[in-house]
Amino acid sequence: MSHSPPPGTPKARIPGPPQPPPPYPRIAAGLWRRCLGGGLALWGLTAWVTYETRLSMLLPTLILLGSLLVPVAFVLWAYERHGRDLGVSAILGCFLAGGALGVLGASLTQSYLQRPSPGMFVEAGLVEEAAKLGALVFALRRQPAVRGLRAGLVLGAAVGFGFAALESAGYAFNAAASTEGVDLRALLETEIPRGLLAPFGHGLWTAIAGGVLLSRRRLNGRVRISAPVVGTCLAVSLLHALWDSTHGIALWVVARLTGIGPETQLFEPGYLVRPSAGQQHLFTLFSVGGLTLVALAGIGWVRSLARRDPSW
Repeated sequence: MSHSPPPGTPKARIPGPPQPPPPYPRIAAGLWRRCLGGGLALWGLTAWVTYETRLSMLLPTLILLGSLLVPVAFVLWAYERHGRDLGVSAILGCFLAGGALGVLGASLTQSYLQRPSPGMFVEAGLVEEAAKLGALVFALRRQPAVRGLRAGLVLGAAVGFGFAALESAGYAFNAAASTEGVDLRALLETEIPRGLLAPFGHGLWTAIAGGVLLSRRRLNGRVRISAPVVGTCLAVSLLHALWDSTHGIALWVVARLTGIGPETQLFEPGYLVRPSAGQQHLFTLFSVGGLTLVALAGIGWVRSLARRDPSW
């Protein structure tokens, strides 16, 4: 004869099947906003303390915060919105290893390009874009499953932003170092414009080239170099060259419109001797307008690529 258990006796609980862990870390939405806001506050505080104390030991912190702030925020945004399934290791590998290898490869080859000229800017664009694409392939060499247009756009942008962060740090260091000591004003004047323009430069160009490249990646991980890949690399390098030469082009156009020859040649980063107010306004208009046109061309190209991928 069976007896029912007394009231209040705990019943045995049969555990359910274990749930598999998510394939990617659960990063809360909006982390890129907190990173951007908090990093901007830290950078401003560091700049103020450096100005008040004049301690050179704070320069690495100021340079790294200013150089990494916008690239890291944009990579986090791309990961949250479009790249969670790609994995953190792929994003970090492309940003760190890809950016570093791209800078090293471009620096080794650009050491032979000295005098500013139209050919120099085109060659520099080709070298840097090829170095970044090589770094992207190297960073993904052990992940053959990572392929497709969306993966190329996200990971190509990660490589480009890593390149931009390290390049900006180098320019900021060169601006700060002078024969008379530390030039804090030159450092800030270098970091602020480069930080504001970072989303429209290397990250944008390498996202375009990376998207086309990985869309033609085979199942075994090998990359097929086809005519669209070569054509895209050449076109992106041309955008890169136009971006770098905007200063020289604007200077040349102003000199021709006003009838005063500058102490420079076309594409060379020179200056106008004792420019008038009208010349200064024209130069600002053409230089900013040129950068805007190149940026809009890159943004439109990325949007057209994104529309081709149903998973976007």
